[in-house]
This record gives sequence, structure tokens and C-alpha cells, in this order.
Amino acid sequence: MRLILLSFLSIVFTSFKCQVVNGYANITAISGTTLSVASVDETGHTFEDGDKVVIMQMQDNCIGSNTTNVSSFGDLASIQSAGLYEVLQISSHTEAAGLPVTIVLSTLPVNTYNFNSNSSVQLITFRNYGSPNYTTTSNMSAKAWNGTTGGVLAFQVTGTLTLAHNLSANGLGFRGGAASANYYAGGSGCLTTEYVRTSNHNRAALKGEGIYKTSTTDFLYARGHLLNGGGGGSEWINCGGGGGGNYTTGGVGGHGWSCAGPGGGGLGGVSFSTQISATRIFMGGGGGGGQQNDSQGSAGGNGGGIILVKAGSIVTQGACGGRLISANGNTVTGLTNDGQGGGGAAGSIVIQTGAFNIVGACALTISANGGGGGTVHTSAHAGGGGGAQGVVIYSVAQPTSNITTQVNNGSSGCNDSSSPCTNSAGAPTGTNNAGVITTTSAPLPINLVDFGASLNLESVAEIVWKTLSEKDNDFYELQRSEDGNDWSLICVKKGAGTTSQERIYTHKDDNILWDKTYYYRLRQVDFDKTYTYSPIISLNTKNKLSEDISIFPNPNNGKSILLTANNQTHTEIGITVFSALGQQVYKNRYTPDSNKSTFEIIPEYNLKIGVYLFSVEIKQKTYFQKLVVTE
Repeated sequence: MRLILLSFLSIVFTSFKCQVVNGYANITAISGTTLSVASVDETGHTFEDGDKVVIMQMQDNCIGSNTTNVSSFGDLASIQSAGLYEVLQISSHTEAAGLPVTIVLSTLPVNTYNFNSNSSVQLITFRNYGSPNYTTTSNMSAKAWNGTTGGVLAFQVTGTLTLAHNLSANGLGFRGGAASANYYAGGSGCLTTEYVRTSNHNRAALKGEGIYKTSTTDFLYARGHLLNGGGGGSEWINCGGGGGGNYTTGGVGGHGWSCAGPGGGGLGGVSFSTQISATRIFMGGGGGGGQQNDSQGSAGGNGGGIILVKAGSIVTQGACGGRLISANGNTVTGLTNDGQGGGGAAGSIVIQTGAFNIVGACALTISANGGGGGTVHTSAHAGGGGGAQGVVIYSVAQPTSNITTQVNNGSSGCNDSSSPCTNSAGAPTGTNNAGVITTTSAPLPINLVDFGASLNLESVAEIVWKTLSEKDNDFYELQRSEDGNDWSLICVKKGAGTTSQERIYTHKDDNILWDKTYYYRLRQVDFDKTYTYSPIISLNTKNKLSEDISIFPNPNNGKSILLTANNQTHTEIGITVFSALGQQVYKNRYTPDSNKSTFEIIPEYNLKIGVYLFSVEIKQKTYFQKLVVTE
């Protein structure tokens, strides 16, 4: 999966035009279930009541006191809430100038999210496609991370997702650092001072971006990594940038001109292999920039973003030549001279599905590959370190039938023009494909595909709901309301735990009155006691057909049943009659005219003693009424 093949796939994929399909917002505060939001971007999708959203802590104060100019600068002190995410539902929201300013959730967030000058928390729409199946209509992508929002592609399909296009978060994660300003202090040799941070600012290159947000200028430059952001080339001559980190540690940048080592190459971004799980994921760290004195240094590569996909099943069809789901880091295009940037680390892909059915003629490649560091094309200067591999997380065992999973480290750049290269910058740590995690559940919602209520032949409300898959589902509470505000519990149904099999649940509510409207909703509770609410449905038990339509007499002897249709001249009326066992006993259509508004129905035979349900369809509406037949 690496080098030539990876580069080819990256080039091919990035040539496709991709559609951004999510909405994004910066969460500035959380109070109970209320989110305060800013920097809202609804270009790809809007935040609407009843929709699902993803809350994700993108950055946090994870370096603690590791901010002094020593080798521990930028190391991980405590992961805090960085990378945590969950899916919740919007209950209501307020707007100003057409964009949300507050969003109220239907339930409290499970995770604790931190708000400080070193953190960022994002809200992403979790789009629902299909009814229940969906076939993609274009290549889908995330918005590029801009320091506040973006970087995440997230959607669900309740039934079967057919991949007719590609999904990409390539290079859309944390941003690579810029090359330095032109600077040369004179002389030659190796750097003797650590300079992991510097107050000389852009004499050294900019560090790559990572999960620690900083605006402190002294933290932004020189060779120390900034957590998973690769360090920039030091101000000594032409040092290379470090590769970004994610599941593994990024590679160290090359030493620089006339230096045999250790030099001032940027340190690789840190590894999060012990922190990553289905509930905590990260965008790939940006590569550090290269140091330059002849305007020939290059910037570090951007890290890969995040892809979250939930589907009942995922399939391909036809002879498509191949489909891609990828969150690769960017490879740096090396220049002629000076220090080159480090490769961007790969991002994270989470796929929660019950099954794959990928055909051989339309095989699927799922990749989270690190980007390569920049290569020097003349005499010895410094290449960039390779970007680290990301992570692919499956809810099932790793699929292998016509599916290739690629999770590889990026290549390190060459420090000179040797071919094949005999003097390279540092390579990322760890073995390829270490970042594949299987058979683990992500915090993505249960696939509820049907939820409805209707009156059956016994005039009892029958509520039915169906799921295509469930995750950690303990039980359902079915709740009823007469005004849509005050709710009462009417039944509890045991859930199926975790399953990819279709499940159907039913309940009969016989404690209802005629001429009323009832509202129903589900409260789904997980084993850890977290819960979410379904959309609200309604049922009208009105027993009158219409002010202008009536069936009489009732009760009836079954010999002469009359229907009056006032003010329905030349309007076709459809009548269907069912027995108490649900058997259709009569069906016909009538068109009243001005001379006849009352007519007899079922004249050809008598109805036996019992209860019958009349279904009357008029003007695309259907009304029901019971008729009791006696002796």
C-alpha cells in the first residue's frame, strides 16, 4: 500500500471534485443541554431541530507545563478531553441573521468538554441519508480545517449505503507549518543549542498544528514538536521539518547543511496509540516547515481529517474500477535546495456497519496513510521527516473480501540528490498497519428506520418501530403525550444489546379516547444509562368521517347501509370494508352528483353480525369508522 501506490492513489483521488456535505460550528460554551455556537458554516448542511449532531473536542491543553525551552517541550502531559466525541440530537435552536447562536440538545452530553485558550470544541451535523437505503451522488469530503472548524466528514445511512463515489478527508486535518523566512547567520557545522522553541520567531520554521491550540508566538517556531504537530526546522542552516504524528510518531527532519547530526531538524509529532479508541480519535498532525535561506524551503504537509460513517451495510456495484475511503496526510513536494517540510500525518476513519458486500469489479480501498516528507534535489541540505500513520476503526472484524485496508507511515525525504537515496531524514516509528482497530463499537446512534402509530381494527393504537442495527442498547421506553410537552411512560421494551440484525418492536395502546390526538416518542437507554430520544410521531383518533360524510344507521342490521356525502358533488369517494379479522369484504368507488348525495352501499348481500371497519378515502385523505351490525 505504500510509496508508489500510495502516491498514485493520492494523486488520483485529489483530482476528483468533492462535495462538502456537513455543517460546522465552533462551540464556545456548554450549559446543561444548551450549546452556544459561533463561526457557523452551513454551506454544506444546516443545523435543524430533530437532526443528529457530533460534538468533538478538537484541541485541548494537553502539554501542561511542558512549555520551557528544553527537550520535553510540547510533550503530552495529560490527554484531557482531546479527541472525545459523541452523537446527540437537536431539540431546538435560536438564530440571528439566519444562523444558529444557541442549540438545545434533547439529552445532556456524556463527555466533559473543556473551554480555554488552548482548546477548541466543534459541532458537526451528522447527516442522515436514505429511506432507508442510499446511493452516493457525488464524491463526498470534509471542509478543510481552518483552526476552528472543519476536518470532519460524518453521515449515516439507516439501510444500505451503496458507494458509487469516493469519500475523502485527505489533507483536511491539522495544518502544516510554513517555511522560515530567509535567514543565514554565517559559518557551518551543527547546531549546539536545543532551540525547541525560540523568541527569534521566523528565523526558524513554523511547527505543524496539533491538538494543542496556541497563539503564543514563542511556541510556534523551531524544532520542538507541538504534541502531534511536527517541529519546524531550526534556525541553523536548512534544517528539515518533522513529520506529523497520530497513531505513530512522525519522523525527525534532516540535519541541515554541512551537518552530520544530530542537527536542528524538527522533531516528529507524538504518538497517540495508547489514547486512541473508538470513542477518542484525532486528526493527523501537520508537518513542520523547513528552514530556508534561498527561498527554496517548503512548508509541512497537512494532516488527514476524520471520517465517521454509520450504515446498516456498505456495498459497491458494477465495474467501477475501484472506490476509496481515505484520510491520508499530505506528501510534501520537495524543492531544489534548503530545508524541506515534514509530511502530514494521516487522520482517523471510523466505520460502523453490520456488513460489507464489495464486488471484485468495484473493490474498495480504505486508507489512513501518512504523507511523505519533502526531498532535496541538489547537494546535501535536509529532507522532511515522514508523516505518521493514522487509524481505521471497524465495528466488525477487519473486512478482506475485495477490501484493502492501508494504514502506513509516510516516507522520509532524502537529504541530497542521491538516487537511490542514501541519506534520509527520519522515518516514523512503529510498523505499518498497526493502526487498525476492529470489533469495537463507536458512539454512533442506533439505526431506527421506522417509527409509526395507527389504529387497528379493534380501534386500538398500535405503535411499531424497527431497527436495522443496535449498539449497547439496554431498553426502550415508549412515552405518550396529549399536548406534546408532558410525557408519561406507557411501556418498556427490552433492547437487543449490540446486533446488526433487523429488529421489530410493537406495542398496543388501548387506553385512548376518540376525537383526540396523541403523541408518541421513544427514549432509548444504553447499558451505561446514556439515552437519546426518537422523533415525535402523532396519531389522531377522530371517529367522525367528516362534517360532510356520515354512515348510518349505526348500529345497523346489515341489510341497508347508507352513506351521505354532502357538498362532495363530482368528488370520487373510495370505500373499503374490513371484517374484525382484517378480511376485506367490500370495495367500491362512488362519485356523487347533484341529484344524489345519499346512496346505499353493499346492496348485494347482508353483513353478518359483528364489528366492521369502514375506510373512506376522499381527496387523498382516509377516514375510518366502526359499524356495529346486530340482529
